Amino acid sequence: MIAIVSIAGLALFLWPFVGLGLTPEAPALAVTLASVFSLAIMELGARRLDSGRLALLASLAAIDAALRLALVNGVAGFSPIFLLVLAAGYEFGPSYGFLVGSFSLLVSGVVTGGVGPWLPYETFAVGWVGLSAGVAGSVVRRLRPARATWLPSRLDIGVLMAVAVVTGFAYGALTDVYGWVAFYRGVENVGWIPGLPPAQTLAQFGRYYILTSVGWDSFRAMGDAIAVLALGAPVLMALGRLRARLGYEIVSRGET
Repeated sequence: MIAIVSIAGLALFLWPFVGLGLTPEAPALAVTLASVFSLAIMELGARRLDSGRLALLASLAAIDAALRLALVNGVAGFSPIFLLVLAAGYEFGPSYGFLVGSFSLLVSGVVTGGVGPWLPYETFAVGWVGLSAGVAGSVVRRLRPARATWLPSRLDIGVLMAVAVVTGFAYGALTDVYGWVAFYRGVENVGWIPGLPPAQTLAQFGRYYILTSVGWDSFRAMGDAIAVLALGAPVLMALGRLRARLGYEIVSRGET
């Protein structure tokens, strides 16, 4: 399920780089189709959740929507909504992290009036932030010795901080694709120009990102990492306790 959603998202983000010279109407069409498709798949995924995890998903999305309403544009690129997305993904896994991130953006977009052609890009990008944290959490749990599942360690905080930094830059680069195509179409050396070979198009975007966004995204990446360092332990502990109560773990025979 998560693979199908991600494939739809990749199509949304990658089409400007294939050099097909699409018409001006094509971006809106691609965004609309990808948005509807992703919403349908996420709804199907949500029905597989039990009532407890579904209620938690709604609560986390509502909290993030309230945080975004209070501070819509963040501070120099940093937004408080990423902490819960990272922590939820780390504790509950990739699919759940994707749903928390996606629904947080959808709900906050409706609440703040931020519904527009840019919203599908943001929805996928934040969903992938939660997914990345979920993958990292799954790997750490497999490698570390058995311990209380709700108790975060220094390793947990360190790994989550690293994920926060990487996804802080990745989120900025991904969401820049919409603005690059919509507002920098035809700008020499940095803008999106239909018909260019993929390698040259990628170089154009790289220059655009460095000139317009890398400094802004640095604040987001560092802000997310500091938020994890300051608040990650209690948030992970609370979510870990909920995970232990809402789920179960399969223990192999002979393991104590």
